[in-house]
Amino acid sequence: MLDASFSTPRARVGYRPFPEAALNSGQPFVLTRPSTAGAIATGEAHPSILSRAATLDEAMAAAIAHAEDLNHGTAPQILAILDREERLVLAGSASAGAVAWCHPVRSAAEARAVVIEASQCRAEAGKAMDWHEPELAARLRHRAELLEARLVDPLWRSFAARALDLAS
Repeated sequence: MLDASFSTPRARVGYRPFPEAALNSGQPFVLTRPSTAGAIATGEAHPSILSRAATLDEAMAAAIAHAEDLNHGTAPQILAILDREERLVLAGSASAGAVAWCHPVRSAAEARAVVIEASQCRAEAGKAMDWHEPELAARLRHRAELLEARLVDPLWRSFAARALDLAS
């Protein structure tokens, strides 16, 4: 018997896509920031749009401009550049004046390893909260976010890697 569940597209759990008008503005790239903590549990986990750009270079420049507006005391923010189809093109950690871009994974095998490591970090963060260590838990969650930021859509992996090489 054929199990059709593997061939049918599945909705993303805890994720509500952008409103159609948000992405179809004529600009192919969108610079985003994750919504507030706890949004995934409520089903309101759509990212905040910071700007739109015609090129990846413009989106990266907008991310740097956003980072320059951050105060020195604020925690780093994960910024993501998405395409019209909401695929991850590039992501990085923004802090006061700079963006540390995460290099995309190169293969499916590397992506699986990154997912496993990020999952382990999140599990350890849960244990740290049980042990009343909120600072450690926050660091572990941020580490998991940085790992997940490497999970660029396969369509964009080589292009994003090349863009980072040219930018450095």
